[in-house]
Amino acid sequence: MSSIDVITFGCRLNTYESEVMKAEAAKAGLNHAILVNTCAVTGEAVRQARQAIRRARRENPEARIIVTGCAAQTDAAGFAAMTEVDMVLGNEEKLKAEHYRALPDFGVEAEEKLRVNDIMSVTETAPQMVAHIDGHVRGFLQVQNGCDHRCTFCIIPFGRGNSRSVPMGAVVEQARKLVESGYIEVVLTGVDATSYGADLPGNPTLGLLAKTLLKQVPEISRLRLSSIDSIEVDQHLLDLIADEPRFMPHLHLSLQHGDDMILKRMKRRHSSADALQFARQVRSLRPHFSFGADMIAGFPTETEEMAQNSARLAEEIGIAHLHVFPYSPRPGTPAARMPQLDRAVVKQRAADLRAVAETLHSNHLQRLVGTRQKLLVERNEMAHSEDFTLVSVPGHQPGTLIEANISGHNGRHLIFDAANPVAA
Repeated sequence: MSSIDVITFGCRLNTYESEVMKAEAAKAGLNHAILVNTCAVTGEAVRQARQAIRRARRENPEARIIVTGCAAQTDAAGFAAMTEVDMVLGNEEKLKAEHYRALPDFGVEAEEKLRVNDIMSVTETAPQMVAHIDGHVRGFLQVQNGCDHRCTFCIIPFGRGNSRSVPMGAVVEQARKLVESGYIEVVLTGVDATSYGADLPGNPTLGLLAKTLLKQVPEISRLRLSSIDSIEVDQHLLDLIADEPRFMPHLHLSLQHGDDMILKRMKRRHSSADALQFARQVRSLRPHFSFGADMIAGFPTETEEMAQNSARLAEEIGIAHLHVFPYSPRPGTPAARMPQLDRAVVKQRAADLRAVAETLHSNHLQRLVGTRQKLLVERNEMAHSEDFTLVSVPGHQPGTLIEANISGHNGRHLIFDAANPVAA
């Protein structure tokens, strides 16, 4: 292994922060170490992190293993109790070199391994300057952290703290650094990105930030957002959707469900009608816009009819990229105390919704056959179109833009006409 290896789970923000962690650990002089950046969004994510830690110890018996991220923040003592772990850092501590210095000796007591602050005491998000994100041709850019909402199923606010925004000037500076490093596409990331700016002077919005970036950094060829809450979308963002070709025609929606009673029990702020109206408004501005979304299957008290409402909403919106999560009770959340469904029912509901997702994705792919698409080539000879559809592009180098005629699909991704691609 190299002197510092990072194992990353979860969201794009974690991917971004892993680069910061690696740089800060190196600044501290850390050597022969493995940093595990965990995710807490589901019980399965936590299980995979623990499994990866045990595997890392078996394969690297002499390395120091440092565990951090949302799962470590919300269950610091549990990870510290693992004999494979040398230190546990909180989500704030992981971004500062000082916390990687003076590691405890191997085999110390669990409480001596802990460097985890009360995340709710953190009130600002300092800009983290990253010029390169290893293994990615899209440049992730953190604009916000934390969340002020308390959805009943979600543990993430307790791992990330309250919402706080990176000042606009720092975001612009970081975007310049990314494009100077050669990134063609910039992706704005955050835990609750559409809450951006509420804590900043003048209360700028995410839409205004995106407009400002494209104006002040004209070298950005493609700008994309990570997951958004559609109820918080403002007129600036709608303007970009309507008029700015560099703003990519795809949004990933944090829907979570399609039944209004379940949405209320989740403490979501939108209704199914709100979501559908937003999708229709966006497509009235840009007809070929695509949507991704997250949905939870098998939430406590969900009936078969309620589950069907989720499927119906996904179909009415025409969600091209639907991510389905079987409900996973997270200790300490209100939903974990609600009447639970049998796990076999949860599993079946998730399978049923995934079948709907596969049909919707296949229909989306079929609609694109015969079109010409602008593609950003990524790893493993795959590319993403502007509307975030995956395309197989054998023989092309990561980080390049090409145009291609789409000749077919295999149910998972598009296939391009290899005889007629041209550089974009």
